[in-house]
Amino acid sequence: MTRYRKQDPEITRRKFINVAMGTTATVGVVSLVSALGTANPVFRLTRDKMPPVKGDILVHAVESKEGQPIRMADLSEKLVRAWPMGKDEDGNSIIRKGDPNNILAVYRFPKGQIQAPTNLEATVEGEIVVYSDVCTHAGCSVADDDQRAGAMKCPCHSGQYDPKQGCKVIGGPPPRPLAQLPVRLDGENLVVGDFFLQNPYPFNEAEWEARKKEVEEQLG
Repeated sequence: MTRYRKQDPEITRRKFINVAMGTTATVGVVSLVSALGTANPVFRLTRDKMPPVKGDILVHAVESKEGQPIRMADLSEKLVRAWPMGKDEDGNSIIRKGDPNNILAVYRFPKGQIQAPTNLEATVEGEIVVYSDVCTHAGCSVADDDQRAGAMKCPCHSGQYDPKQGCKVIGGPPPRPLAQLPVRLDGENLVVGDFFLQNPYPFNEAEWEARKKEVEEQLG
């Protein structure tokens, strides 16, 4: 008489299914927790996060002057960082710094130095030009290039731009120029003329068109 009993195949199948189901459930729970843990929060477009819009006033971004309107006398060939300041739902002034990608670079060059592909109609008298100050490569804030007068350099990966020529890329990994922002002079204030002329970081063209439409719908 054999010491081993033949196992019922039905019991074996049932045991396998139960184990498999338990394993699947465990993996499912772990996957769900992992997904919830890494999911980005839902973005809500509030007035402080809106990109610069027509009518916004440019104000200083540096902490010691933050919120003060930028004047012609404040500008030179050295980069001046700015925030757009608009209105909230109640008509009160609000600085649109809820999105750090709204930081701007403002320059004033001697007449005749700003050239194509800069959109000259979007400058103030061909002297004052404004760009997004966020590198199109990885989103770092760009600064003056201390090795090359009149140029901009990203401190993260050495991307270089020429603000006198549409902030075109003149070195490093950036895939496209910094987006130009149309501005005009209204009294002593620098005022935004319209949306960025190109898609700023981190948007591609389609995403930027969608964001502009969303802003227009909110503003009515």
